[in-house]
Amino acid sequence: MLNLDPYLLLLLVACLFVLAFGVLGFMRREGLSVQFAVETAILTAILIGGSWLIGRPLNPFLFLIILYLVTMRSRLVVDVANTLVRRGRKEAAFRTYDLAMALRPDDASRLVVQTNRGAALLHEGQVDDAVAALEGVLSDSQRARLGIKYEAAAYYNLGYAYELKGEEALSVAQYNNAMEALPGSLYARAAQSALKRRKQQGPSR
Repeated sequence: MLNLDPYLLLLLVACLFVLAFGVLGFMRREGLSVQFAVETAILTAILIGGSWLIGRPLNPFLFLIILYLVTMRSRLVVDVANTLVRRGRKEAAFRTYDLAMALRPDDASRLVVQTNRGAALLHEGQVDDAVAALEGVLSDSQRARLGIKYEAAAYYNLGYAYELKGEEALSVAQYNNAMEALPGSLYARAAQSALKRRKQQGPSR
């Protein structure tokens, strides 16, 4: 049976961690974040070096959990903020979105925060602020590799925001963008339903 050096095992875990999230990032069309890779490398060096100095190798599962919590910090905080929005705790939710941004996320995670914050603004009836936030996300998407799921979400929510503002042409365009971005997704189906509803209602006057 292979008896792998415990410190080498931790290094292997770190490499597999980066590889797994790199593959996932490319599948999401986000690519591999340089910041993510650098943070993982620095954290790995600190944890392996620290455990070597005290002469006690870190448990590989604990090591993996620490890597995940640190590198995914902003996305995890966004999940908390979204939960607060659903529970109607508006002020706490937006403070939590601000915290997610303050944690210095990489470009892809920053856009995830902004996309969810834009949706939350729309949920709270702050339509103009939601439009500004979502337009900002979409204008930045090519440079920062906005994930395809979040691109579809941003297009759909922007379409709905324009619908609430009575801007029919812009609304239809964004709904169509949502369907093209990720066909068959929840957001594409919602956009299709919205367009069908508008067609049944006829043009606004």
